[in-house]
Amino acid sequence: MQAIVRLYSVIPNEIKRFLSHFYEKDNFDAGNLTDKQWQKDYPNPVEIVDIIGAYIENIDDFNLTMWISIDSGVFIKVTPENADELIRYLYERFPY
Repeated sequence: MQAIVRLYSVIPNEIKRFLSHFYEKDNFDAGNLTDKQWQKDYPNPVEIVDIIGAYIENIDDFNLTMWISIDSGVFIKVTPENADELIRYLYERFPY
């Protein structure tokens, strides 16, 4: 099972700006990036914890929405209210 992270924005290049900040460089592997959306698959679901944390820490600086999937076809919107619970759940469900 692969976890999926999707970012959406109505502002052109906002996702690229966030990813440049997250990866701390301007030239990163953008993968499936367009002006208004980005998706990346993660082989280990726990790997998405870092990007969730970066998103929540910088939510006021970027106009983005984040959705994650850890079960096929089911996406959950990441918000400041549910981020901590999602991260705890990921570590409990995938403890390796």
